[in-house]
Amino acid sequence: MTKELKDKLYVNYQGLFSRKDLPMSQTCMCWGIEVGDGWYNLIDELCSKLVALHPNIRADQVKEKYGTLRFYISSEGKVPATLMDKAYDLEDEYETKSSTICEECGNVGLLRGNGWLRTLCDAHATAMGYGPIEDMP
Repeated sequence: MTKELKDKLYVNYQGLFSRKDLPMSQTCMCWGIEVGDGWYNLIDELCSKLVALHPNIRADQVKEKYGTLRFYISSEGKVPATLMDKAYDLEDEYETKSSTICEECGNVGLLRGNGWLRTLCDAHATAMGYGPIEDMP
């Protein structure tokens, strides 16, 4: 994700991303948000829902893994277990949503492969040499 888009998320959700400047011995957020620009709106929407759920929820890592979004969270201070359960459900929901959105441009996408998995639209899949998963070796 571009620095401009990351910074926008960091400003809009300062509490959620409060660990981003800590050393790697304390958080994986030190590596930033490691996804393509196409998932910006998806992440923005998820962040909004997490912040509305409870102000003490913190992002621990945001990345792509196996072609989908991984947004790992924890709590700082007391957060009721029922709210953390809802937050974890949101993590799962947005991981699933990411498998239908091109990580590069935000258009409709599919999970594809070329030895590495990515969720991409037809145009980006073709340009980057990705095909259907069933064609992978």
